[in-house]
Amino acid sequence: MANGELHDCDDASALLAFVRAERQAEARAAANLLASAVAWAAMHSTEALHEAAANWMPGHDEEMAIAGPGAPLVSEFSVLEFAAALGLSTDAGRIYLGDAVELAHRLPKLYGRVQALDLPAWKARRIAKATSDLPIEGAAYVDAHLHTVAHKVSIAQLDRTVEEARVTYDPAEARARREASFEKRHFDIESQQVSFDGTVDVHGTLDLADALDLEDAVARRARELGQLGLDVPVDIRRSIAVGDLARRQLSLELNNGEPAADDPRRKRPRQVVLHVHVSEAALGTTGGDDLHLARIEETRSFVTAEQVKTWCANGDTQVVVKPVIDLDGHVHVDAYETPDRLRERQVLLQHACVFPWCRKPARRCDCDHIDPAALGGPTCDCNIGPLCRRHHRAKTHTRWRYDKLDDTTFVWQTPNGLLFKRDHTGTTELTRPTPQPQP
Repeated sequence: MANGELHDCDDASALLAFVRAERQAEARAAANLLASAVAWAAMHSTEALHEAAANWMPGHDEEMAIAGPGAPLVSEFSVLEFAAALGLSTDAGRIYLGDAVELAHRLPKLYGRVQALDLPAWKARRIAKATSDLPIEGAAYVDAHLHTVAHKVSIAQLDRTVEEARVTYDPAEARARREASFEKRHFDIESQQVSFDGTVDVHGTLDLADALDLEDAVARRARELGQLGLDVPVDIRRSIAVGDLARRQLSLELNNGEPAADDPRRKRPRQVVLHVHVSEAALGTTGGDDLHLARIEETRSFVTAEQVKTWCANGDTQVVVKPVIDLDGHVHVDAYETPDRLRERQVLLQHACVFPWCRKPARRCDCDHIDPAALGGPTCDCNIGPLCRRHHRAKTHTRWRYDKLDDTTFVWQTPNGLLFKRDHTGTTELTRPTPQPQP
């Protein structure tokens, strides 16, 4: 649209309508570019060029695989011109063409959603990049499981689905990647690269449990330093805390009469709690080539059940097994405070903050009364939703409002009247774009 039309947006509703129309036009243009890439690849596939016996120089213009197994090969030199037309480098153009071909030939349902403007092209390309090294069956698995929800779920969930396909259809590769990830662990202190002000860089890749332990220890010591009167930013206190922890470890007396590691009187370190969800099949696995996945609430990724067993085998680990909670029930109390049993049900039902597109873990969220308790709103399953602190404040102090339709479905209204549905599959925009007059 012309800039003059933007200037005609003299109130918030008109400006929001303009933004959404422009976003729709952008989505159409992105989908059209992907379709043009697919058409270009079809014109310059080696099979098509052989049939036409034109513009093909065997031995000079090589065949090039730009997508996963089963996708057509294209002429090597054809990439150069298309990349130039896109204003991209040859390598970037090859990647773009590969994403388009991967979608059209190995992820056709996802590609159809892009062309229907139900799935952003950038998100579809993100999936295509991840599936390009999967077997044909793995790509089909991803396509079948994601095409209806890919526009709603987070990038982390997309990656988990791809990894599930890899575990199922290429277990050898999945195991090799897992073993390779252990070899990538490191912790480096660049003591030979000291800056002018006397600081050095520290970086590393740690096991999740080790990283959480380290984060807990550093955070606690940083808080203690603040309480002792060290008036500096928290990042500086954290850097000092690491040195304090190291000096404390170096000064430990080896023969100080402390109980042995296996002595029940030995004081355990402060707990780092992980909420791990595993299937019955994973618990019963005793070995073999089968890989089972475990979901951990404290991280958006997943780990193998074998890794969970390794953590549990540590002598300092305390394992608490909780029974499955019936999520079809209903909890109601005559108090403002949300009891633990009600909070736990909401954590298991929602997983995350229920604000549109927010992914903050529900266990770290506030329990919000949808209808305010001050106005008679009850403290019960039907009137409680987990909101992170930022979105809780927005709901309390602005004109954001929401209703709970069922146990996992919420409808939000923005201050200017846009509607969104948030459920277990993610966020859906309910307000349809306003048609704009054609110039």
